[in-house]
Amino acid sequence: MTDDEVPAAGDENGPETDEDAAAGDDPTVEDDASSGLASEGDAAEPTVALDEFHDALEDAGRPVVTASEVGRTLDRDQSEAVGALEGLVDRGDVRRVDVETDPVVWYPTEWGEIADRERVVPFPKRREIVVDQPSQFTRAQLSQFAHLADVSGNEAYRYEIRKEDVWQAPYDSFDRLLKTVRQVLPERLDGLEEWIEDQWDRARQFRLFTHEDGYTVLEARSAELMGNVARQKLDESQLRAPISDTESWVAEGSEAAIKRTLYEAGYPVQDQRDLDEGDPLDVSLDLDLRGYQSDWVTRFVDSGSGVLVGPPGSGKTVAAMGIMAAIGGETLILVPTRELASQWRDTLLAHTDLDPEDIGEYHGGEKNVRPVTIATYQTAGMDRHRQLFDERRWGLIVYDEVHHVPADVHRRSADLQTSARLGLSATPIREDDREKEIYTLIGPPIGTDWDALFDAGYVQEPEVEIRYVPWDQETYQDEYATAERHEKRQLAASNPAKVEEVREILADHPGSKALIFADYIDQGDELAEALTVPFVSGEMPHARRERLFSQFRRNERDVLLVSRVGDEGIDLPDADLAIMASGLGGSRRQGSQRAGRTMRPSGKARVFVLATRGTTEEEFARRQLQHLQSKGVRVREVDSELDDGA
Repeated sequence: MTDDEVPAAGDENGPETDEDAAAGDDPTVEDDASSGLASEGDAAEPTVALDEFHDALEDAGRPVVTASEVGRTLDRDQSEAVGALEGLVDRGDVRRVDVETDPVVWYPTEWGEIADRERVVPFPKRREIVVDQPSQFTRAQLSQFAHLADVSGNEAYRYEIRKEDVWQAPYDSFDRLLKTVRQVLPERLDGLEEWIEDQWDRARQFRLFTHEDGYTVLEARSAELMGNVARQKLDESQLRAPISDTESWVAEGSEAAIKRTLYEAGYPVQDQRDLDEGDPLDVSLDLDLRGYQSDWVTRFVDSGSGVLVGPPGSGKTVAAMGIMAAIGGETLILVPTRELASQWRDTLLAHTDLDPEDIGEYHGGEKNVRPVTIATYQTAGMDRHRQLFDERRWGLIVYDEVHHVPADVHRRSADLQTSARLGLSATPIREDDREKEIYTLIGPPIGTDWDALFDAGYVQEPEVEIRYVPWDQETYQDEYATAERHEKRQLAASNPAKVEEVREILADHPGSKALIFADYIDQGDELAEALTVPFVSGEMPHARRERLFSQFRRNERDVLLVSRVGDEGIDLPDADLAIMASGLGGSRRQGSQRAGRTMRPSGKARVFVLATRGTTEEEFARRQLQHLQSKGVRVREVDSELDDGA
């Protein structure tokens, strides 16, 4: 597959996969060479035996598989797997299903009944959808317009369709959104479709635009909306005076507050202002964008604002540099930590024609404002530094790790003047449920279906397992029963039985590059001593930490143990095995970020989350992985094989 063949979410034509290229529209293949058949007179043998295909099904844990999954099991590249599968199709042993905007899936002919085990049950009055044993296609499509609210075991998924899910659906027309809804639901539900269309329309009732005389105007679709909603919800400090029955003059600097207020009233505002283009900046990339990255750039430039939402390893930073080149204006890049600022500087110097004197850093350790300036959120929001950023004519502001923006200490950065705002995040979610403010303050989501990137091989789909570990009875079980709430969480997280479980997982995956995550310092020290590996925490000097990471990248070390300091803001190396020995109380962002360390294109991606059986850690572990599940990643739940008295 070429880069250009990977579409954005909601593309009417769907992604063209390597299977499509091999098979075309015909479910059989006429060319023996391309189908993986070996000629032997009139009888041809496929290059993969049926029992090997069954092994791939067993590894996947479901009755249908994609070619990439078969390739991983049999150590073949995707094109070889496609050809081999077509050989089995030609024999009649295997069938294939082409699903619009989803990878081709394959299943044994005699398993036709099993392939239909997925059940989608809508509850339109509650706007809920329960799916039993959902396919990757169904999970990926539902993620476009619904919220994964709950997962029961490995099979039952409960989705809610919230108004903000419809407002933020990544489509440019209601017809395309409706097409996705109808692909997933087993029948047409007129009442639900009418509600979705109503929410779609509500997100298009108000807009901000620039008057020819230079000031900002708020426009409503009707006089009733302007009078009964906008002028009732907004005060004179925000709307200075009426211009007409449907238009009002906006007070300078109150645009963000207006957008927040109307959003909370149920009416997202389309921001179509002609903002100052900023001082020009000529930037060129020295690398080629993938097809979906080019699509992100085009969609962003068309809208002037948005949040790139893609899985870890999909190249959001690269796409951001492509947007910088397309905008051609001086750029402010906001990051949560100084270390991320240094990483951005190094990346810009490595992949653009910018000179070192073109790039400045502005934070506690360095204070230089240049045509491209990288600053921390905290510094940019301080009153004593604010004027420097306000005075600059920015063409683009990039909000890296944009999920930080709704926090009170960071949200002032959203008021900085610029002609374009770009957010970046693999996990635009917050446990305080303020993620909707990300899109209000910065712009709508722009992304590509994760399953399309998995199938294309750009990002590795992780194999994720929650493993329930028994208590170390002798030391901890009695203590847990009498402990207070926070102490209970720490005791469960630090269950000593997890040490042996980590050993078992490492032994089962020899040669893997493994990152082990521990949230508690005492647990990290215990694991480090037991495994004889270094424990990277906030207490470790920066120079030693970087030396260990460098050794891990060069394959001089196979295992590193990392505290919460590795979740965000440092250049943590990639791995092919991640073990979460403990986690931050069910944080979905933390779970996705840690799993994301394995999701680069090469190698295998395996993720294990350890949870102490019979404690709140069970629910925390499931919640941690909800964001991944909502993107189509399958999560298995198993019991440890350790004895109860381990």
